[in-house]
Amino acid sequence: MYNFDEIIDRTHTNAMNTDGFREYIFHDDGTMVFPFKDEEFIRMWVADMEFATPDVVIEGIKCRLDKRIFGYTRVFENSYYEALVAWCKRRYDWEFEKKDLVMSNGIIPALYELVDYICKEDEKVLFLTPSYAYFKYAADFNSRESVYSNLKNDDGYYSVDFEDLEEKAKDPKTTLFILCNPHNPSGRVWKQDELEKMAAIIEKYNLWVISDEIHCDLLRTGLKHIPLGKVMPNYERLVTAMAPSKTFNMAGLMISNVIIRSEELRNIWLSRHYNFDNPLSIAAAQSAYEDGEPWLIELQAYLDENFKLVGEYLKEHLPKAKYKVSEATYLAWVDLSAYFEPDEHLPLFFANKAGVLLEGGNMFVQNSDGFIRLNLACPKKIVEEGLRRICDAVNNKHTEKYVKNM
Repeated sequence: MYNFDEIIDRTHTNAMNTDGFREYIFHDDGTMVFPFKDEEFIRMWVADMEFATPDVVIEGIKCRLDKRIFGYTRVFENSYYEALVAWCKRRYDWEFEKKDLVMSNGIIPALYELVDYICKEDEKVLFLTPSYAYFKYAADFNSRESVYSNLKNDDGYYSVDFEDLEEKAKDPKTTLFILCNPHNPSGRVWKQDELEKMAAIIEKYNLWVISDEIHCDLLRTGLKHIPLGKVMPNYERLVTAMAPSKTFNMAGLMISNVIIRSEELRNIWLSRHYNFDNPLSIAAAQSAYEDGEPWLIELQAYLDENFKLVGEYLKEHLPKAKYKVSEATYLAWVDLSAYFEPDEHLPLFFANKAGVLLEGGNMFVQNSDGFIRLNLACPKKIVEEGLRRICDAVNNKHTEKYVKNM
């Protein structure tokens, strides 16, 4: 049994979670003042966990430390590929050739490069909204236009508007589709028929596609992830991005797997992409893939309970909130539009009124007004306290408004 109830002090570790929120969420120039001390905030924002990284990962790092030299390093040995492909085969019944695997310091840096390598200057990048903001940032960074296809929201359950997606895809200037599979922030695990319909559109218009599958291991118990590469086994213009970072709480180790089928694109990557791999990161990732599954299974069960808790608490204390348990990720996506105006800055409201750090719909491009995203990869006590503060702040807001209008 693993102790997911342990509360770990992350202060004085240069953690984004504790030290980076002012700049990242609020773009603070150093002048912002909150009615809460930094250590008093409940942190439910950035997508890493408040759980200890599994022992097998730490042991893998310790074994590598014993080698005592940390010179220039890249993934050369077959053992890393064998561990990763065995993980994919066991969990998704999917595999890929070793020649297709290249390494990146993260999926975000890979997106920034790949948009440039794939799209000409006058071409466009398509993705589904609400969207992880860095899809748009990758296009913006390379001065490429973004094109959005809004997901349909049926009482909290999201689905693809395939007619709209095809309408956007058929533009000759739209050459790249970035898919989030499973989807962030809605938490949807795309089903076989949904992926097949997307694949048909991709093939019909000969699009490049990057499938960001970073959340693929973090599913509710009993659900299955289907890699887009499994649905499109022979499609050359497909890039799959995976990483152990979310799954095993090792984002700071900066290692990601990029699987590029196209020999031409892979050669461009290898000729332009310059990085060495952190030797401790390689050891950590390989250990996770080889021995981390028992920890992950217990984590999934713990997260299932946290998601259930959110639903029960909101139903009792914020009955107008719309919420469905996310099929994947450890991120709850909650519609509070019944309580707020569309243009209200929800992260600022909850920081000031509740002492809770969270991300609002304004961070997910569009089709997301009135939403908050809550990181539930926290000990249950933290989730409970965060929910109490959030609900109290919303209810007090409306009590104050009622009193003022009397």
